[in-house]
Amino acid sequence: MKTSWILVAGMLALAAVGCGNDADDERIGAECTTSGQCENEVLTCLTQFKGGYCGASACAANADCPEGSICVTQAGANYCFRTCGDKEECNKHRSVENESNCSSNITRVETGSQKACVPPSGT
Repeated sequence: MKTSWILVAGMLALAAVGCGNDADDERIGAECTTSGQCENEVLTCLTQFKGGYCGASACAANADCPEGSICVTQAGANYCFRTCGDKEECNKHRSVENESNCSSNITRVETGSQKACVPPSGT
């Protein structure tokens, strides 16, 4: 019986490790050329960035964004951008030539110190 509980606990731990945050599940920050490539109807392809950037649009606060993202103002509109601690976290769904940077140089809708993944400007 004790072995069964250990096995169940181990399986639950593996399942938890395999789960990404919601920003990963939603593919926020993914490369795109059209909104249809964002694989989620709430995301918009922000084509002002090199390689595009799938971001959820029309947020008014961080609470409007999936876990692992924050509401930022970019090009006169608000979008949910993936949060990060380092550059590696920004590029799971991006090619090497269109890598995002983890930046604190963003316009947050709410006060905070979170960094966000921002790809290079231009196309």
